[in-house]
Amino acid sequence: MMDLVLRPARPADAPVMARLVNMAGEGLPLALWTGMAAPGEDPWDVGAARAARDEGAFSWRNALVAERDGAVQGMIITYEVDSEPEMPDAETPPVFVPLIALEAKAPGTRYINVLATLPDARRTGVGTALMQAVEGDAPAAGLSLIVASGNAAARRFYAGLGYGEVARMAVVEGMGWQTDHQDWILVTRP
Repeated sequence: MMDLVLRPARPADAPVMARLVNMAGEGLPLALWTGMAAPGEDPWDVGAARAARDEGAFSWRNALVAERDGAVQGMIITYEVDSEPEMPDAETPPVFVPLIALEAKAPGTRYINVLATLPDARRTGVGTALMQAVEGDAPAAGLSLIVASGNAAARRFYAGLGYGEVARMAVVEGMGWQTDHQDWILVTRP
């Protein structure tokens, strides 16, 4: 781990950020970007453009990356959940309703929107280093994140770090996205 460098993300990291957020999002981000893409536009370019934005939850400004030998190995994206978070409305695509509703159940926390490592960097301490980096400045309400019920490795990882289940909601498929997961699970750590 001595050769691992944590640094704030930069706009130039956007392509790898898109790949990592899609991995963490169980393929749902790519389905969203596919629906957003103009005719002939590559959905991955849509995702990279979103990561390169200065605003929004999925922005390089909210990300910390882990680098080894100058190459990004993993990323964490966090932001504060409002003390009075917005709930999904009639215009929210149904696939996102459970995610937004679960996030709203953790007001005042620092929400870990994305934690992902590239496949060849898994089990090398990258995820742990990124989690430890954000734990140091957690608000009084603690940290929160959502994990898919079928992602047993991630669930064990978060449980080992002291995260406990708070709520769960059924996964809703749509927008061309399908999954074997049954539920989204909100976990928190005080």
